[in-house]
Amino acid sequence: MKTKIIISILASFLVSMIAGVGISAVAGVPFLPATGTLFGLSLLPMPSMGGVSMATVYREVWTKEVVKALDNELKDTFLDGIPDKSRYVTGNDEAQVIHSTFFGVEPDVLINNTTYPIDTQTLDGSDITISLDKYQTKATPITDDELQALAYDKIATVKDSHANAIARNRLKKAIHALAPASHAAETPVLLTTGNNTPDGLRKRLTWEDIIALREAYAAAGFPIEDLRLVLSPDHVNDLLLADTAFQKSYANFKNGIISNQLGFEIREYAANPYYTVSSKTKLSYGASVSATERQASVVFNVRRARKAKGITKMYYSRAENDPTMQRSLVNFRNYFICLPAVNEAIGAIVSDIPA
Repeated sequence: MKTKIIISILASFLVSMIAGVGISAVAGVPFLPATGTLFGLSLLPMPSMGGVSMATVYREVWTKEVVKALDNELKDTFLDGIPDKSRYVTGNDEAQVIHSTFFGVEPDVLINNTTYPIDTQTLDGSDITISLDKYQTKATPITDDELQALAYDKIATVKDSHANAIARNRLKKAIHALAPASHAAETPVLLTTGNNTPDGLRKRLTWEDIIALREAYAAAGFPIEDLRLVLSPDHVNDLLLADTAFQKSYANFKNGIISNQLGFEIREYAANPYYTVSSKTKLSYGASVSATERQASVVFNVRRARKAKGITKMYYSRAENDPTMQRSLVNFRNYFICLPAVNEAIGAIVSDIPA
């Protein structure tokens, strides 16, 4: 009996170490705390689950690991440095909201004022409740046989897959929201002016186009500081072909930052939004792209954007409640939003279509 207990403890410790290595690598958490947590939980008495100990599934542990993975996926992306207002999110499992007042409407600032009393100023706009976007993954089936054979590994793989899928979609939705809906003085949308690409489908981006966007910001009275230019892959290629200095910057970039040039912090993202070229209007999120639309590079002021994350919840049905398929089902729900604090100082450069 003692031998069985010792073997069981050693087996639990070994599995915890393996899982701890995986969690540490994926989520960026220290190895020892992750292993210790899993090993401690493995020693807790748990009810049977169709021949598989409930020790194979720790809903709270995996939910926390998904949260860590989601946070880790935001690092070294165009969302770095955007003020996080998550502490103001309220609501329940079905609806998470944040009030627009927490997203930052700013009063005028007086410098060296000598006139008293100081004038009062009502901040523009009434408080608006903003609903966070709800991200839900489709359920992944896990059979009893898989759980029995793979123990922690299967759940860890499922957890990573769901976290990565949610993270990718959050970034796509965020860059779409940070791009202007259409051209205006406060939200400039410019077209590229470079040479035609060999396929004749678009005009290349030039540094002159980026300078033109800088001039549009100056003409609107917006500061150049804290501007982030998120280039589309095509536009990155255009600059690589045109500028050897940019090639060196791109070859050595780290932490998601390609370079800082012309007052812009330059980043790259593959899923930037598309615009109808003739009208300079943004295609709605998720809409199909036609021959009249081209992808844009996006510019926004980091300090004038806001992000907020809500709850993350794991949903899990046990195989013992599914007698016909004898499988467990796992999926996740997460709430997140990223928006400009004010609908200004956001811009885009869209690939023009050759005549």
